[in-house]
Amino acid sequence: MKNKFKINVAYYFLLPYLLLFLVFIVIPIGAAIILGFTNYDAVQTPKFIGLLNYINLLTQDDVFMQKVLPNTCIFALIVGPVGYALSFLLAWMLAQIDKIPRTILALLIYSPSLTSGVAMAVVWKIIFAGDQMGYINYLLMDMGIINDPLLFLTDGKYLLLIMIVVSLWSSMGVGFLAILAGILNIDTQVYEAASIDGLRNRFQEMFYITIPMMKPQMLFAAVMAVVNTFSVGAIGVQLSGSNPTPNYAGQLMVNHIEDYGFIRYEMGYASAVSLVLLVIIYSISKVSRKIFKDD
Repeated sequence: MKNKFKINVAYYFLLPYLLLFLVFIVIPIGAAIILGFTNYDAVQTPKFIGLLNYINLLTQDDVFMQKVLPNTCIFALIVGPVGYALSFLLAWMLAQIDKIPRTILALLIYSPSLTSGVAMAVVWKIIFAGDQMGYINYLLMDMGIINDPLLFLTDGKYLLLIMIVVSLWSSMGVGFLAILAGILNIDTQVYEAASIDGLRNRFQEMFYITIPMMKPQMLFAAVMAVVNTFSVGAIGVQLSGSNPTPNYAGQLMVNHIEDYGFIRYEMGYASAVSLVLLVIIYSISKVSRKIFKDD
């Protein structure tokens, strides 16, 4: 009887979280899945159209296939793996120094991820401003490399590259802290035993001890990197000042969803695109779990 009462009490403690999870996660995802099969403009009653939204997405939406999807893949393939590798390398290097400088440097590295997108865009818009007052243009003109200012934020040749740079700069988030905590929690006696057994340097320790012993933290950081990379969209819009971005040069899947959902009010089509994005994120997360699973 007492055990049954304890179980019921546990459910009551879980109830606030379960309600929030239901309201803000389960119901919105379910609504998006249903709306993806409809034609809905946020005013009239949704009209069921089957798979037409997905067919149009893959066969009729030239912007998605020629601009948005390639941009998203390039952005994700660079920012995701490179940001993940940088998180691990920086965390590993910080773990080799004393506590006080490590704490200060960790805060400095982590702080850009706390900065709001708007504030971050303001800083980088000054650096890449398209006139001679922009820092990059001023330096290039002062060194005689260019004669006229470059329109970094409105020229399709530069916008995606700048988005990648800004994203990498702010990619040291909770995944970085999780990796750092995992490295610091490894028992030093393991390293001492390994050195006796023949490990010669720090890099061998990294590959044979550090990485295998912190797979849960590595998995968490990998999943967070995947989710954050594919859910980024505000950077390009805030840097360029428009959605769609100039010539769709920095248009990512999140921007495409916002364009159709909140500018064109084609909610059904936007829901279909969001479901495709969800499937992509889930698939890559599953691959990450297989790579870092404990055998």
